[in-house]
Amino acid sequence: MDYLEQYNQEAYIFDVVQKRFATQGYLNAYDFFFIIIWKANRAKSKVAKNLLKSDQYKSLDDAVRHLTESIGKTPDHKAKLRILISDWKFRLPMASAILSVLYPNDFTVYDVRVCDQLNDFHSLNHKVNFEVIWTGYLAYKSKVELTEPVGLSLRDKDRYLWGKSFSEQLEQDIQIHFSKGDAND
Repeated sequence: MDYLEQYNQEAYIFDVVQKRFATQGYLNAYDFFFIIIWKANRAKSKVAKNLLKSDQYKSLDDAVRHLTESIGKTPDHKAKLRILISDWKFRLPMASAILSVLYPNDFTVYDVRVCDQLNDFHSLNHKVNFEVIWTGYLAYKSKVELTEPVGLSLRDKDRYLWGKSFSEQLEQDIQIHFSKGDAND
């Protein structure tokens, strides 16, 4: 196990986990939960409980392998997302994060920071009808793809928008909370 390689979580999931999935057609629980933790560490226990709800699986590894194999064997993008949302009860942010790692050229992460930058799609996370979610997700993805700067991959557009949101929030926090005279030193 190369612990140094795992320090940069994003590099690890896109350079190691994604390639492993592309090669073997499934993930083990360790790799799958690396994705879950990267997206939202706070969700890992809830995701594990959800995966183990069915008595059909002997272990977390069995459930994850079944889930990721079914995604890998499914030819179309809509069906891949449906497996995660309808069959396994993942919410759109986590489902899109998983698929963005497994298929970085085809999916983008649905994230509130990106919604802020696009000034749209905030309510998509609260939809329950899969067809509505799918249609909204396609519109979201299209808007991400059309965003400046041109020439970036879908994954880099996602990173760019997230980074821009983070930067703007930090600037705002500095102005509001950390300006001279406001610090409690």
